[in-house]
Amino acid sequence: MKLTLEKIHIGRRTIKTVAAVVIAMLAAEYFGTTSSRLIFAMMGAMEAVRPTFKESVEAVLSQFIGIVVGALAAVLLHTLPIPDIVAAGIGILIVIVFYNMLKLPYSPSLACFIVVMICTTSDVHPVLYALGRIWDSAIGLAVGMLINVLVFPYDNSKKFRQAVQNLDAELILFLEDIFDGDNSLPDADIMEKKLADIAYQLSIFANQVLPFHKARQKEKLKLFRMCEGRARRLVSHLEVLCAMEVPGQLNDENLAELRKGGANIAEQPELSEWTDKDTITNYHVAQILALRKELLSIMM
Repeated sequence: MKLTLEKIHIGRRTIKTVAAVVIAMLAAEYFGTTSSRLIFAMMGAMEAVRPTFKESVEAVLSQFIGIVVGALAAVLLHTLPIPDIVAAGIGILIVIVFYNMLKLPYSPSLACFIVVMICTTSDVHPVLYALGRIWDSAIGLAVGMLINVLVFPYDNSKKFRQAVQNLDAELILFLEDIFDGDNSLPDADIMEKKLADIAYQLSIFANQVLPFHKARQKEKLKLFRMCEGRARRLVSHLEVLCAMEVPGQLNDENLAELRKGGANIAEQPELSEWTDKDTITNYHVAQILALRKELLSIMM
């Protein structure tokens, strides 16, 4: 398989990660305390650079809690007159039980690693190693967090807009499928997935911090929430149409609006009488078209 330059993508997060690691190692070189300070600083910096501010905070807390808990457990067990392997096993048990009791939403693997490292390495001073590991990792975590927040803060506005556009494009095809006259209705799960993508992008944007664009972010968040609400209502109307065994006939106004929006719908035969099913169908179609218009208007 040939690797071409076109296939190599170096994004902003990659650049931020490299910058955070280099700066963290430079800081650890001068202010670190352990022989492995560069490694600890590098690991901390890489963990802190996450797509959103919330994820970065969670990563920092996970690392810091893991190091502190593992170090405390190992230092206490190291004083007991028991074999190293036994001490490590007891320490792992204590760590896992502690995490489960407090229902910490983090993996205990790092804390267990610290326990094994301290308990099974004879030339490591437990207290000094624990304090040094905490300090050197803190350097990396702090640098990574600052870089992530201040340099190229992640902004997924374009991805949110793209998610809305994807839903709109699918909507036209979906309505064509409903009114193509074959009495086979499309699966509403398709639109649910598009809606889930919008909700996902909204949650990412809401959990981000743009320190130099707070006012703009607040305004965007308000608009995006409006969009998500309208998209949710739009999909609920589609689900009602899909729940009908056979949809009613479109009135002239809705038919014209659908065609204007790009839907390829053939001429429909004239009905001898208007039924309740036709009224219900056209009500929901009118609501869908109105919500679509509002959605696109907000995104302009």
